[in-house]
This record gives sequence, C-alpha cells and structure tokens, in this order.
Amino acid sequence: MSEPTPKPIRILIVDDHQVVRLGLQTLFQRYPQIKVVGEAGTVAEANRVVQQLKPDVVLLDIRLPDGSGFDVARHIQQSQVESRVLILTAVADEQFVFDAIACGADGYLLKEIGGDGLVKAIERIAAGQSILDPAVTRRVLGRVRKESEAPTAGSKLEKLSPQELRVVALVAEGKTNKEIALALGLSDKTVKNYLSNVFEKLQFSRRSQAAVLFTQNSQS
Repeated sequence: MSEPTPKPIRILIVDDHQVVRLGLQTLFQRYPQIKVVGEAGTVAEANRVVQQLKPDVVLLDIRLPDGSGFDVARHIQQSQVESRVLILTAVADEQFVFDAIACGADGYLLKEIGGDGLVKAIERIAAGQSILDPAVTRRVLGRVRKESEAPTAGSKLEKLSPQELRVVALVAEGKTNKEIALALGLSDKTVKNYLSNVFEKLQFSRRSQAAVLFTQNSQS
C-alpha cells in the first residue's frame, strides 16, 4: 500500500515588487511540495492576509512601503499565529540578521539563492529548523566574535540545566524536535517540554533566538 502524498507547504509571499512576487509564484509552480496561498506588497496587507490564511511559511522581504518585514514578523509573533518566517532579501547586513531573529524570524536568505536551494530552505523552515544564508552567517559570526567579551550569552545560558543545554546545542545545529529526541533518547513531548522551559528561562519565543545565543557563547 502506497504512502499518502504529504500535504504541500502553504506559503505567503510578501514583497513590495509585483514582478518579484510573480516570479516566485512561477518558480514554485515547478515544485508540487510548495503551494502559494497568497501574496502581499505592504505590511498592512501582509498582517491581514496572515491572519486570514495562516500559512505554514511566510516568505518575507525586509523593505516594504509602509514599514518593514520586521513589523510583519513581530505581528506574527505577537498574534500567536504559528506561521514560520523566512526572510528573503537582497541585503547582506549582520544587523538586519540580528534584528530579524529578535523579531522572531526563523531564517534569513539572500535573493541570489537558486530555486532548488530556496525550496529546500522552505522545507527545512517548515520542518522546524532555522536557516542563515552562508554569506550572512560569516558576517554574523564575525560580529559575534567581536562582542564575545560581553558576558551576556554565557550568563543567560548559565540559567539552563545540562540537559537543556544539550537540547539547545542540537537546536543550534538545525535539528527538529524529532531528531533531537532520537539523539538524546527522549520522547518528542519531553523535548518540547525542555524547549518550553528554555524559552521561559531565556525569555525567548523562537528556536532561532536560542540557536544564535548558543552560537554566540560557543564562539567566545
């Protein structure tokens, strides 16, 4: 008996350029695992459509005419919508990466990425992983090293138990809850409980924030 076909990943495209939105829609037509359920060109429109459609992944540009993609990411985080957020931008700026993570984004990619790479990134984001473009990762880690004298990351991580630290370390590697559970010999529910405790102790709400904090401490 053949396995049922998995449901496609429902995505919302948010970009101020209509040509870009149309180009992405045309691209995704080649990939049956991706379904574009809507598009938006402004912050206001994106916030409304996110609430209406509740997509699996929001593909989000930073520069929008009535604000920024960070405003949309904050809205998603504050409204408790379970949509994942993948920033897709032409800007390779480490401050923007930190701002994106602080706003609750789960990934940051540059628009120069190829179609197959983008689809794989969307699949990983939808599966619960976090992604940073290699080009911006180098910049971010460079900034992290410069700031490593600050005790913030280490002091925050000191709040975590050894097992919680092991869970966060695997989150930083981009592993899903199921993969973490397998690696540590735990149940999915136990991993979820550990992450809930981590988020509460660190006052975070997204896996990507914990991943960056752990990376910052490990690089110091």
